[in-house]
Amino acid sequence: MDCSIPEMLMGRIWKHRLGGTGIADPTLAKMGKNLKEAMKMLEDSQRRTEEENGKKLLSGDIPGPLQGSGQDMVSILQLVQNLMHGDEDEEPQSARIQNIGEQGHIALLGHSLGAYISTLNKEKLRKLTTRILSDTTLWLCRIFRYENGCAYFHEEEREGLAKICRLAIHSRYEDFVVDGFNVLYNKKPVIYLSAAARPGLGQYLCNQLGLPFPCLSRVPCNTMFGSQHQMDVALLEKLIKDDIERGKLPLLLVANAGTAAVGHTDKIGRLKELCEQYGIWLHVEGVNLATLALGYVSSSVLAATKCDSMTLTPGPWLGLPAVPAVTLYKHDDPALTLVAGLTSNKPADKLRALPLWLSLQYLGLDGIVERIKHACQLSQRLQESLKKVNHIKILVEDELSSPVVVFRFFQELPGSDPVCKAVPAPNMAPSAVGRERHSCDALNRWLGEQLKQLVPASGLTVMDLEAEGVCVRFSPLMTAAVLGTQGEDVDQLVACIQSRLPVLTCTLQLREEFKQEVTGTAGLLHVDDPNWPGIGVVRYEHANDDKNSLKLDPEGEKIHTGLLKKLNELESDLTFKMGPEYKSMKSCIYIGMARDDIDVSELVETIAVTAREIEENSRLLENMTEVVRKGIQEAQVQLQKANEERLLEEGVLRQIPVVGSVLNWFSPVQPSQKGRTFNLTAGSLESTEHTYVYKVQDTGVTPPQTPSGTRTKQRLPGQKPFKRSLRGSDALSETSSVSHIEDLEKMEHLSGGLEQEALEANSPEQHPGAPTPHEADQTGAFQNRAQGPEDDCPQVEEPERLR
Repeated sequence: MDCSIPEMLMGRIWKHRLGGTGIADPTLAKMGKNLKEAMKMLEDSQRRTEEENGKKLLSGDIPGPLQGSGQDMVSILQLVQNLMHGDEDEEPQSARIQNIGEQGHIALLGHSLGAYISTLNKEKLRKLTTRILSDTTLWLCRIFRYENGCAYFHEEEREGLAKICRLAIHSRYEDFVVDGFNVLYNKKPVIYLSAAARPGLGQYLCNQLGLPFPCLSRVPCNTMFGSQHQMDVALLEKLIKDDIERGKLPLLLVANAGTAAVGHTDKIGRLKELCEQYGIWLHVEGVNLATLALGYVSSSVLAATKCDSMTLTPGPWLGLPAVPAVTLYKHDDPALTLVAGLTSNKPADKLRALPLWLSLQYLGLDGIVERIKHACQLSQRLQESLKKVNHIKILVEDELSSPVVVFRFFQELPGSDPVCKAVPAPNMAPSAVGRERHSCDALNRWLGEQLKQLVPASGLTVMDLEAEGVCVRFSPLMTAAVLGTQGEDVDQLVACIQSRLPVLTCTLQLREEFKQEVTGTAGLLHVDDPNWPGIGVVRYEHANDDKNSLKLDPEGEKIHTGLLKKLNELESDLTFKMGPEYKSMKSCIYIGMARDDIDVSELVETIAVTAREIEENSRLLENMTEVVRKGIQEAQVQLQKANEERLLEEGVLRQIPVVGSVLNWFSPVQPSQKGRTFNLTAGSLESTEHTYVYKVQDTGVTPPQTPSGTRTKQRLPGQKPFKRSLRGSDALSETSSVSHIEDLEKMEHLSGGLEQEALEANSPEQHPGAPTPHEADQTGAFQNRAQGPEDDCPQVEEPERLR
């Protein structure tokens, strides 16, 4: 925290107004100094933790008993720091705690000041809280063009709307204070919400007001004309008339100035006329209300200044932590507002505005307008850039002034309808529509997650819309002030989108080819998983695979585990993963995004051949294990039989130690050597006589050949697996490839000519005195016979001596 902040607060803002002496309050000065030291200590500890690579202290991890003598401030703050930054390995630091600046320290100081101010005497406290509340209300009403309004400050964003509903009930039901539920039972109130309202808002209101869910009326959005996220005014009027005919009381309408999903604004002007006609309270909320502080405001948002109430969230708009939300409303009866809970006589409730009161003074009008304007400029910059990018569809095209940009990836394949479009074709089957929708949603979800990781300062969110599907949303008004988003971050975001588009288009084009190749390959099964953002999913069907069962398959899991290991060892650009570890799912191989044009046929063939090799090797190992077990049993039987034969041949007397030695001395026995060897390949026991006599061990059985692919592909040096060598390459690479092939042909022709000349030179016609092959064989045989049995190899001088 900057040293000038407490001095400014003490010298300019918090001088002793109550006493009128102009001397700074010493307690307030000491509190500001303590806050400054505490924040500095926490920030220094945070930097120290980052430098030490997130080392944890035991005092922050192990709870202990409360010490009797107490602890000093440094130890307590160190404990707080350990609790705040103790899990650096589990979650990144930037994702947990935002980077707060001086205006953030001002807002945090407001909470400490609120606790200190509450200790003043009642008269001073009443004057101070009244001044803070009136100043903040006046400033907010002037900034956001809401004349003659009152303000209610609340921590929960939806709490203000719940209090407004209470005020509307008290205003329309005069006997509600006395009769309570009986009045509502005789004439049920109706609260109208847009179908594009934030999720859970209606349920929250019913829970807070004690109303049944039939009191909520969901108004559909436009389906034929206009935006898909704007309330249908004609249908709303029809619903109101139907409720009046049924004896219900239309109570309140919640309109949107920027929906929570895509930032669309309802036709607030027409809705206001409709509410005045039927006596309905009109409440407006949404992120687009922030644009009321700018010089130019669209007419649809400007109409919100005539509504009965609106909810503002200046905290995220201005990057202020721990700042309450504000609900501005217009009502002339202070008694009803007091009963509804919008006003309070408690000073503590009025002090909720203190952090916002301090922050607004620190930023000033120019600072507030500049932050909101900067966020709107970021949205316009991204929107204009995305219009120039192919395969990206913007879903908020009719809202030029909206600070929200929602986009989605789509592609038009040649000769077919656009893929990943928002509205499916009417002639498509429901199953095909659902499969295409899930497949495109998976690609857009992958794109959104990639962009969030590459450009964290953009504050992107991935959301699933009912009509469009999964989209990516950029709402800088809610994130830019906190994350410090700049124009360079928007440019980087556009560059990352352009770099990921080839991956998406290539993957989308190869999916159908991969499915056809897998379907036409024996032993492979294509698994249709539309939620996987990759080329596809394949499963190998081994010999004992039960296709109709979804139970666990240990043999198949073993094969797929080995297959995954082999595929990852190829060091290709593709990523291979195992299927989800569900108990009801069999093992599958999930193939990731294709970053370049690949040879799908080679990929599928490699998967099939590798899986078949693993299966046969595994089966060979199992068979060998069984053969070895049977061979050991047979060897034991033959050894026992040989011992019995030797006992019968030598006699019983020779088995006695002393007698056997005397007999062996007078009449030695020549035992016959009957060794056995076990042939692993043949799986049988054989005699070792052949080995000892000829000193050669012949297996007699040729081992099985290793299965291989039907075709082999010659790759250029440095080329990765599954890459197409010539498709999409430039002229230089094609020329080099052709010249390389011509060089290979020349070398083969040259080597063939040299072999032919060698054969002609060694022919009998060219050398009349040379021996024929038959004569050479006879000479070699004679030389072998001339050697004695003691010679292990022929001598070099023997041919000359024989001649």
